Amino acid sequence: MNALDAIRQLDYTVIFARNLPSMRRFYENVMRFPIHQELGPRWIAYRVGSNVLALTERGLMFDDPALSEGALSVQLAFRVPPADVDRCAAALTQAGVSIMFPPTDQAWGHRTLFFRDPDGNVLEIYADI
Repeated sequence: MNALDAIRQLDYTVIFARNLPSMRRFYENVMRFPIHQELGPRWIAYRVGSNVLALTERGLMFDDPALSEGALSVQLAFRVPPADVDRCAAALTQAGVSIMFPPTDQAWGHRTLFFRDPDGNVLEIYADI
């Protein structure tokens, strides 16, 4: 057996933020994710269910060139109970977030909602239907 066969879960995701202060405000105040760990002003991690979502800036460990402004970097999908997709859309709208695609029942068995964070990453809230 290959040692890589032992991987069973994605534990945490790191987003290299273009604008860390605005990303932090968004994930704390709009998404309302609880802080899991803060390792100084350039690293903040949030608990999202059994996973961790961390925000950092380029240059802390990796200093690759930043993507151009508005370039799509990542899509994150957050699962909720079916009745909550529409409630999330209302809460996001009330917080001033622009909804890209409103709650929609998809042919693949999900009810989905799409929007973007301040860096332009695509976020999806979905439920199995």
